[in-house]
Amino acid sequence: MTRILNIAAYRFVQLNDTTLLQDRLRESACALELRGTILIAEEGINFFLAGTESAVRDFLAALQADPRFTPIEVKESWSDEQPFGKLLVKVKPEIIRMNHPTIRPDFSRADGRAPSVDAATVRRWLDAGQDDLGRPVVTLDTRNAFEVDHGTFNGAIDWRINKFTEFPAAFEAHKDSLQGKTVVSFCTGGIRCEKAAIFMRKEGLEHVYQLEGGILKYFEETAGEHYTGTCFVFDERESLASDLTPVTRTPPRGS
Repeated sequence: MTRILNIAAYRFVQLNDTTLLQDRLRESACALELRGTILIAEEGINFFLAGTESAVRDFLAALQADPRFTPIEVKESWSDEQPFGKLLVKVKPEIIRMNHPTIRPDFSRADGRAPSVDAATVRRWLDAGQDDLGRPVVTLDTRNAFEVDHGTFNGAIDWRINKFTEFPAAFEAHKDSLQGKTVVSFCTGGIRCEKAAIFMRKEGLEHVYQLEGGILKYFEETAGEHYTGTCFVFDERESLASDLTPVTRTPPRGS
């Protein structure tokens, strides 16, 4: 049986040819019989795709032939069946909607992204309960409440937002409780927590980082230590265990 390779990736980069890029990527993905979603905006690209390994590798090779998409960090997982019903390639105002157009990471500048921290460092900080300078560490879940209910970091801050556009208001209501702490924002693959970290830094929170590669990369590199439950994904697999295997119909925590 041919196994299916699932990939998730994003890159913030200025794109001035979104419609042409939409047509090119749709043609490439269709020819390779890939399914999933590709979102394109002037601020960059965000995609979740699945297909045979050779098809996925060919798509990535063609994508990265465009220097605007090099490098791009790709999270991988495997499934026995195709988790997407069709292919969607859309042009959107934002690749992840926050309704704050000035919050736009810029990969072309050294100071254009939120400071990130890798999975091994986050695990070490959580083991110690503090960062390398002795500040208390907290993890902040930037996902929607129903995603959090499938699983999250132990003791993570959860503001029970229903959509990412609610994050700025939730932060303003709780920002005082984060002062003096090292905050690690996280999400599924890194895109929401990157925008969230940039927003919080612009709003005056000093010690805030994004979890590099999100939960999926953390699972890949640490086997999910300090995390309870699964990671919800937006396809027919429903959620992934810490070994990145599908766990469908997982009851939410507390149900």
